[in-house]
Amino acid sequence: MNEWQAWIGREEANRDRIDEGTVARWLAMLDRTPLSDGSVPQGFHWCLCLPDAPTAMLGVDGHPVRNDSPDSFLPPISLPRRMWAASKVEFFGSLRLGRSVERFSRVVSITEKQGSSGTLVFVEIMHETLDDGEAKVREIQSLVFREPSRVNTPSPPPPGDERLDLSSWDAHRMLVPSETLLFRYSALTFNSHRIHYDLPYATNEEGYRGIVVHGPLTATLLLDLAARHFGDNQLQKFAFRGVSPAIGGEHLHLALRENGSTIEIGAYATDGRQIMAATASL
Repeated sequence: MNEWQAWIGREEANRDRIDEGTVARWLAMLDRTPLSDGSVPQGFHWCLCLPDAPTAMLGVDGHPVRNDSPDSFLPPISLPRRMWAASKVEFFGSLRLGRSVERFSRVVSITEKQGSSGTLVFVEIMHETLDDGEAKVREIQSLVFREPSRVNTPSPPPPGDERLDLSSWDAHRMLVPSETLLFRYSALTFNSHRIHYDLPYATNEEGYRGIVVHGPLTATLLLDLAARHFGDNQLQKFAFRGVSPAIGGEHLHLALRENGSTIEIGAYATDGRQIMAATASL
């Protein structure tokens, strides 16, 4: 653990531009039409200022290889499985078409824990996204690094919808994340992690039942549900935590309800298993 302390406080900066083509493709992915005021939907910041490691620098899982180079932003944690576990996001204003964007990132903490699946290392990163010099999004992102999968046989598919009761929720949407949707999200976010498109790798190497829906894609769909319910760019805060993996080709239920000043949002599988827990405020 001590060898990673040098990475705490490490910073990097990236620059990008909110171009019309990328926004059009993002909206097409979500089956949405352009926003009338020239802004972009909340969640679009996840396809800005992306890491652009050369293909030759990618590991067997599709992620950039981590090393102890002085130029490396993430620490060289040897645990092979990397997941986006959670995020806490604050929106200070809307990102807009044509604007120049800067993102400043800093490693906030590195924590090792012991879980039921073995050693876990959590890395928290703070990202601040600026639109023409003005802060618009601040996010604390939690990555988790895990040991290799110990599962030899992928779990069976879940049963039908009879155990899922969302009648007490204010809004509900069901969709089936297809291979096409996962491909488009991977392309827009330049995410080459093989669990999202390589079925033999996802099942044989990482022990999943099928290809895995990206955590931030599920979060994006929850933000889209909030936009359909409250209107675009109405959230001030949004926090999500992955609970269990969503599998491509299986029903995914998105639900939202107001609880006092807090908005509860969740994603569920057909067997009632929670995929993602989230809260938000207007």
